[in-house]
Amino acid sequence: MKLQLLIQSLLITGSSFTLLLINPAFSKEAQVLDVKTENTQSDKKANLQAVNTPIKKIPHLSEIDFVPKVIQKLVQSPVAEVIEVTGVQVNTTEKGLDVILQTSKAEQLQVSGRNEGNAYIADIPNAQLRLPDGNTFRQEKPLAGIAEVIVTNQDANTIRVTVRGETGAPTIELFDSDNGLIFEVAAPAPSAPQPQQQPQTPATPPPTQPESQTQPEQPSAETDEPIELVVTGEQDGYSVPSATTGTRTDTPIRDTPFSIQVVPQEVLEDQQVQRLNEALRNISGVTPGLSTRSPFDFYTIRGFGGFGTNNIIIDGLRDRYSSGGTSLGNVEQVEVLKGPAGALFGQGTPGGTINVTTKRPLSTPAYDVELGLGNFNTYIGSIDLTGPLDENKNILYRFSAYGFSSETFVDFFDITRYSFAPALSFRLGENTNLTVEGSYSVVEQKNDRGLPARGTVLPNPNGDIPLNRFLGEPSVDFVGQNIGRIGYQFEHNFNDNWQLRNSFRATFYRQPQNTFLPLGLQEDGRTLERLQNQLDEQDGTSYILDTNVVGNFKTGSIAHKLLFGVDLYRDTYNSSGVDLEITPIDIFNPVYGRDQVGARIPDTASSFEETNQALGIYIQDQITLLENLKILLGGRFDLINQRSEFVDSFGDAFPSFQQDEAFSPRFGIVYQPIPEVSLYASYTRSFQQVVGTTFDRRLFKPERGTQWEVGVKTDLTDKLSATLAYYNITRSNVLADDPENAGFSVQTGEQNSQGVELDIAGEILPGWKIIASAAYTDAKVTEDADFSGNKLNNVPEFGASLWTTYEIQRGDLQGLGFGFGLFYVGEREGDIANTFTLPSYVRTDAAIFYQEDNFRASINIKNLFNIEYFESARNDREVFPGDPLTVVGSVSWRF
Repeated sequence: MKLQLLIQSLLITGSSFTLLLINPAFSKEAQVLDVKTENTQSDKKANLQAVNTPIKKIPHLSEIDFVPKVIQKLVQSPVAEVIEVTGVQVNTTEKGLDVILQTSKAEQLQVSGRNEGNAYIADIPNAQLRLPDGNTFRQEKPLAGIAEVIVTNQDANTIRVTVRGETGAPTIELFDSDNGLIFEVAAPAPSAPQPQQQPQTPATPPPTQPESQTQPEQPSAETDEPIELVVTGEQDGYSVPSATTGTRTDTPIRDTPFSIQVVPQEVLEDQQVQRLNEALRNISGVTPGLSTRSPFDFYTIRGFGGFGTNNIIIDGLRDRYSSGGTSLGNVEQVEVLKGPAGALFGQGTPGGTINVTTKRPLSTPAYDVELGLGNFNTYIGSIDLTGPLDENKNILYRFSAYGFSSETFVDFFDITRYSFAPALSFRLGENTNLTVEGSYSVVEQKNDRGLPARGTVLPNPNGDIPLNRFLGEPSVDFVGQNIGRIGYQFEHNFNDNWQLRNSFRATFYRQPQNTFLPLGLQEDGRTLERLQNQLDEQDGTSYILDTNVVGNFKTGSIAHKLLFGVDLYRDTYNSSGVDLEITPIDIFNPVYGRDQVGARIPDTASSFEETNQALGIYIQDQITLLENLKILLGGRFDLINQRSEFVDSFGDAFPSFQQDEAFSPRFGIVYQPIPEVSLYASYTRSFQQVVGTTFDRRLFKPERGTQWEVGVKTDLTDKLSATLAYYNITRSNVLADDPENAGFSVQTGEQNSQGVELDIAGEILPGWKIIASAAYTDAKVTEDADFSGNKLNNVPEFGASLWTTYEIQRGDLQGLGFGFGLFYVGEREGDIANTFTLPSYVRTDAAIFYQEDNFRASINIKNLFNIEYFESARNDREVFPGDPLTVVGSVSWRF
């Protein structure tokens, strides 16, 4: 059967599935300073009473003893056993609630508890949640007076239990039993509203009732309804312990032998991020390929990237049109997997993969409204609504809408973007969930072609070109981008160990445009030759169907997490257009007008059609040999083809067809000498189809990417993590000019990138958060007849970023916070020929914010000192200046 017929039939069959894995939904909670209390625990019972200890001194960073602690543990032996908790139950009792952590080794768990405001928080070291549906348990309002119960992995070695009261901290007693460790919860007694300061005398727990010990799991008469278990991926703060991008499974980042970095929701909010490239500035080794004003998103990761490299996916699914101005109105977080990812997602760049994860419906009602206002007549607005649609919370919804409008600092360059995204989640049974979601986004603006290098980064005898200069024709230049998506995600658990996941998404793309192309400066250094390209029709579709099974099993004492899946992909693209004459423009004294655009250029009318199809089969086994020794083995086979047809102005058609296959392996190892430290090494490969033939009509082979990587991941504290990585990537089968046959290419080119990266994220002290990165990248052409030895363009040798915030935790100024950021980008070549260099720069950002209860107000300043800098370049005709000082103020309400 032909691949085309196979894909079409399977796509039709797949539409009968009900689908997808419900990805973890995220929400934020305010954080307060840790208030330590004394805790004791006997073998059978211990009363935990709240003791408020005022903090007299906030330690300096130099006083924090986290590094000696890690070093001390490294030399200790043996490695402490990590106790697995395989389930969480919440049962109503006569006294209140029993929260049961199910484990056979309850007597070995050591609990450190404390009260923070209305919450009781207990940390349990040397323990980990191993739940079948994820590693976070949450239940809202299980009892009058109790707002929520959360049990989650605080880090790779600690479980955190949080019980939050509505009017005060609950009273907790501990028991161990055959079922596991029991937290007996008594809600705070109802009382009149209390002042913010807590009384100095701790609340006395009620007298113990012995009969509750023998009947802890019998619900009272008023709780006939079954207890709802809500498993979420709730993440709070700058440090994210788990991500799905690296393995397609919910695996702790420190258990994966690859570099994975995450920009969480809180960072997006604190920085007032409006574009994807603003978010990715926080990640080491990532640089934008275009300007912030561009309607497109292209990035270089570890030296590789660019147009058409398939390095942006959405919710783990490929999408040809994901590079079209990604809207962040429905984005939960951004994950970056460094290095080749062919074994997971098919063809793509060897530098890395960006996974944009979207927001999911929540069972707790929440309503967010935000309004923003900035210079250059910038207006921003968003709403985010979620909650249940029925009493039993079997149907959940979410609706997000976002709007952005700005005149920008560039003349005549207005931007309008808006989007909305509805989603419905259905609980079809105890073990089956279905989420149906859609989105629609619109971008209306001009295309940013930048400025010539001569007059910006190179000298020009006529002087410097004003950075706000627009060199197209304002009356006709436009890009109108419309992208609609609809899909579903289905998940069914056969039992505690085996799970089926099925996902589908269809994308519909339309983008008519009329934009100028700079052809080059004349010898006078001021006259720019131009061409107007008009595409009356430019549209496409993209379909992907992915089905996989995840299973946990053991062979003797060795644990396995097996992933096996198949995905089918198909996209189409159609365009028709013509080139128009346009008068050359004086870049120092421009003249605009509709009459500058002339007639159609003869023989330039054309049309183009393209269809790409792919079948991928992948398998992966995450093997736990020992508790501190893990191996990952995986691979993927891809069968891909491309069919295209170009029709010129005379009606002559030039069809082409090419089919390729590729196998992409990956393997890695993780060794943890202590729970806080992971040492890892890995090998991965990628491929990218190259369409065309050599002079002797031989088809090109796919480009290949090969990476070796070693690194260390560590939890510096419970809330602060870091990753240090060294990598070496070789990109082979790169096209190079054929030295013997002009106009043809040969695949003798090779490029190499190697470097060191450091990423740090988390909370240094209560209220003081940080996300920072640094990268050294040596990326160059290693084999090419013309460019051998040249540096790869748009790749700085050195780069670094720092963003930190501090929020006052108590007193009259509680809720007031400040943010500060530094973003350094070193010198980088402007083109592959290395004919000019973009200068280095340091951009400074700042923020001030205040939040109280459901209200938040903030002012964000980007480019505080209004420096002139250049983000990137495509060639010596298109150099993109960065934005000047930009101020945005915003207010938001959350209910």
